[in-house]
Amino acid sequence: MRLLVDAGNTRVKWQLRNDDVIVRQGVGGFGPTLFNDLADLESSISGVAVSTVVSEQKRIELTRLLARHVAVPPKFYWAEAERGGLVNAYATPDRMGADRWHGMYGAWKDLAGGFAVIDAGSAVTVDYVGDSGRHLGGYILPGRGMMLRSLKNDAARIGFEDHEVSAGGPGASTTECVHHGLFWLWQAMASRIHRDCHSSGINTILVTGGDAAGIQAAGLQADLAGDLVLAGLAAIDAEEQAAS
Repeated sequence: MRLLVDAGNTRVKWQLRNDDVIVRQGVGGFGPTLFNDLADLESSISGVAVSTVVSEQKRIELTRLLARHVAVPPKFYWAEAERGGLVNAYATPDRMGADRWHGMYGAWKDLAGGFAVIDAGSAVTVDYVGDSGRHLGGYILPGRGMMLRSLKNDAARIGFEDHEVSAGGPGASTTECVHHGLFWLWQAMASRIHRDCHSSGINTILVTGGDAAGIQAAGLQADLAGDLVLAGLAAIDAEEQAAS
């Protein structure tokens, strides 16, 4: 069985797969209990594939956490110039976050046609791929948590509480102004994504990440693809295993 790991800046998702069958899965923050659910299956794990955007210090920490449960060293997969007909727009592909590439590849393997992928995590990334498989480029924006922390930490007199919103109208308190303002920005982003897709002839929009539902509520007409990065990572890992 193969262990697949998607390590983001704030949480880690993992799946244990036997071919295409998910045997076990989990999600959590960096910590000693992250992979405890693998305890009774450790001897069955033949390989570990990792997609990550964390710092080198965090990557080393992840390697140590994995070593507590898995005898084989992890294989880290990064962005590439091309794979299976998907062509990266970056002149230097290693400058692209691995999660973006793996998310796009997961969508490409499933759809084999043009699409947009929006990953709403610590940062929000938007990537467009044409019918030919050529990556048309994308955007990187601060995520919800990052924007809220910026306002709370960098603006001394903007005090606000947690607040659930489903509309972006003008707020009548600082808390409402902040959260409605963020929702308003998401509405504008959704509108721009729709325009970009229309002008590029893209009919399929996929959204993933922890804030995916919030962006959909702001008007993004997209299909939820919760494990897109892991799907792409699994496909690449399987191809590498077959080639070795």
